[in-house]
Amino acid sequence: SMRRLRTTCIAGLVAILAPLSAPAQAGPAEPSVARQWNEAMLSAIRMDFARPTIHARNLYHTSVAMWDAWAVYDTVADPFLSAERLTADDVQAARNEAISFAAYRVLKHRFARSPGADVALPAFDALMDALGYDKAFDSTVGDTPAAVGNRCAENVITYGLTDGSNEAGGYVNLFYEPVNPPLLPDFPGNPKLLDVNRWQPLALEWFKDQAGIEIGEYPEFLSPEWGQVTPFSLTKDDLTIYTRDGFDYWVYHDPGPPPQHGADDYYKWGFEQVSIWSSHLDPADGVMWDVSPASIGNAPLPDPAQYADYYDLADGGDWGTGYDINPVTGKPYEPQLVPRGDYARILAEFWADGPDSETPPGHWFVLLNYVSDHPLTTKQLGGAGPVLDDLEWDVKTYLAMGGAMHDVAIASWGVKGWYDYLRPISAIRWMADQGQSSDPDGPSYDPAGVRLHDGLIEVVTVESSLPGERHEHLIDHVGKIAIFAWRGHTEITDPDVDTAGVGWILAENWWPYQRPTFVTPPFAGYVSGHSTYSRAAAELMTLITGSPYFPGGLGEFPCPQNDFLVFEEGPSVDVTLQWAKYNDASDQCSVSRIWGGIHPGADDLPGRIMGSVIGPEAFDHAVRYYNGQVTCPGDLDGSDDIGFLDLLTILSTWGPCTACAADLDGSGAVDFVDLLMVLSSWGPCS
Repeated sequence: SMRRLRTTCIAGLVAILAPLSAPAQAGPAEPSVARQWNEAMLSAIRMDFARPTIHARNLYHTSVAMWDAWAVYDTVADPFLSAERLTADDVQAARNEAISFAAYRVLKHRFARSPGADVALPAFDALMDALGYDKAFDSTVGDTPAAVGNRCAENVITYGLTDGSNEAGGYVNLFYEPVNPPLLPDFPGNPKLLDVNRWQPLALEWFKDQAGIEIGEYPEFLSPEWGQVTPFSLTKDDLTIYTRDGFDYWVYHDPGPPPQHGADDYYKWGFEQVSIWSSHLDPADGVMWDVSPASIGNAPLPDPAQYADYYDLADGGDWGTGYDINPVTGKPYEPQLVPRGDYARILAEFWADGPDSETPPGHWFVLLNYVSDHPLTTKQLGGAGPVLDDLEWDVKTYLAMGGAMHDVAIASWGVKGWYDYLRPISAIRWMADQGQSSDPDGPSYDPAGVRLHDGLIEVVTVESSLPGERHEHLIDHVGKIAIFAWRGHTEITDPDVDTAGVGWILAENWWPYQRPTFVTPPFAGYVSGHSTYSRAAAELMTLITGSPYFPGGLGEFPCPQNDFLVFEEGPSVDVTLQWAKYNDASDQCSVSRIWGGIHPGADDLPGRIMGSVIGPEAFDHAVRYYNGQVTCPGDLDGSDDIGFLDLLTILSTWGPCTACAADLDGSGAVDFVDLLMVLSSWGPCS
C-alpha cells in the first residue's frame, strides 16, 4: 500500500518533535536561501544510493560552498577555501545570490550521475528559477554575486577532486579486498567463513541498498579507505596510520581493536546480546515499558570496563534512569506505557537508513533544521551573544554540522576499514554452526561455539523436541542450536498485515530485523556509524544551542497504531518517541541498532565515545572560522591589524564564554593564554 512507501527517518524528522510546552506557531514564512538549498540537497540524497560517507562529504562540501559565499562579504569571518574579501551595496542580496550559485553548481556536479538525477537536477533548476536567478550564467569572471558563487563552487569542486575520496574514480576502493567469501543468508549457517574476526560480504538473490535502489550481485565494502579523505577538524594528533598488505589505513581517534573470538569473552557476549534482544520484538509478549523521559534517557557513558553493565542483557535497554522533572516546565514527564516489542521495533525502523533515507548525517541536518525552526529557539550561538538572522545562523550551523558529520565519516570508516569487523549475522550463524561452549559434558560442545542462555539460546535435544515441548517443530534438528528470536522475513507474506513474531528458530537461519533485500549494511560493523554520527551531532547541537535539552525540554514523534512500521505490521498501539536531551536521542539511535540486529554493544559504545570528542572538536574549529581566527588569530575587530582594540576586547570579555571571538584557544574562557596570543602577534596580520 502507499502508506508503506513512507520513510522512517524522513517522516520521523520532518514532522518530528512537537514539544508539549511549545505554542502553536508557524515556522518561518520564507526560509533562508541556505535552508532552501539544504532541503534540496536532502531530497536529492534520498533519491541517491545510500552512501553515508559520500553524503556526509556532500553535505559538508555544499555547506563550505555556502559558507564561503557568505563569508567573502564579511569583515571578520574567514572563508574556508576562498581568499576573497568583497563588499556590495546590498550585502544580503549579494549573499543570497552568491550562496545560490555556489550551492547550485556543487549540487549539479555531485548529483549528475545519481540514480535520482532525472528528478534531482530539474529540482535544482526549479529552485534557481523560483529564486529569480539565471541558472545559465556559469562565468567565474568578475565580482558579481553570481560569479562569486560560481568561484566558490569551483573551489569546492576542485578541492573535492584532490581530497582522497577518489571522486573522479566513482569512489571505488583502490586496494581493499575482503578476506572472507560472501555469506549466502538464504541458505542455513555460515560454512565458508575463514576469519571469524573479519568482515564478510552478503550475497542475496537481489540486493537493495538502504535507499531501496537495486544493486547488481552484492555490493563491495563501502569506503574502507575513507580514513585518507581530507577532514574538517581532525588533526595529525588524532591520527594513527596502520599498514596491511602493503597499504596504509588512516585511523583517527583510534578506539583500539574490537573483541576477538577466542581472546575476549565480550565477543560472544556482544553477539549473544544481539540474538537475545531479537527476542524482544514481539508486542504480544506482555512486557510493558514506560518509554517516556521519566524512565528512559539520562544515561552517562560508561568506561570500557563497564560495557557489559551498561546494557540490560536479558530485558534490553541501558542503565539510564530518566528524569524527575522537565527542566523547562518544572513538571514531571508524563509516563507512557507501551509494549516493549512495539518500542523496540519502532526504534529499529525509525533510526534505520530505511527506504529513501537521507542517511545518518542527513538525518541530523533535518533535526538541526527542526530545532532552528522551533519557536522556543533563540538563534544565539552557544545560547549567548547576538541574535543572528536566519541566513547567518544557517550557514554557520551548517558549516559546523557538515564538518562534524564529515569528520565522523572519516574517523568511523577509517576504523571500519582497518579493523574490518564482522556483522552479527555472520558471527551468530558461524558460532551456532560450531555448537555450544557452555557445557563440556553436554551435547554439541565446541569451545568456539555460542554460550547457552536458558530460554533464549539452547541446544535442541530429543527431550526438548517431544510433542508439546518448545522445540517440537525442530525435531529433525536435534543437536543444533536454537534461539528464541524474531522469526524472520520468511514468516511475512504481506508486510502491510503480517508480523513475523518471536519464537524458537534455528540459529543457523537467524535474520536481523531488516528488509530481506537489505539484511545488513555493506561495510564492517566496528565502530557503529550511527552511534558515532549521532553522538557527535548531539554534542554539537548542545554547543550550538547552548542547552543539552530539546526546545521545551521535550522532543516527540508520533508512531500511529498499524501505520508506521515498514518491515512488518505495527505498532500494535499508538507510540510516541520522546527525548529530553539531544544525547537521549543519540543513545536511542545507538541501542536501536542492537534491536535491529546490526550491531553488538562492542560496535556501539566506542563509536559514541569517538563522537563525543569529534562533535566538540568540529564546533571549536567552526567557531575559528566564524570569528576570523584562522587567517589572523587575535584580529578581533577585523582591521587586519592586532592592536589596542583587540586587547580591549580580550580584557572586556575576560572570564568564561561560549563561542566568543576573544576565546582564541577555544578553552571556553578568555584568559591569560588568549592575552598572550594577542600580545605575541601584535602588529599587522600580514
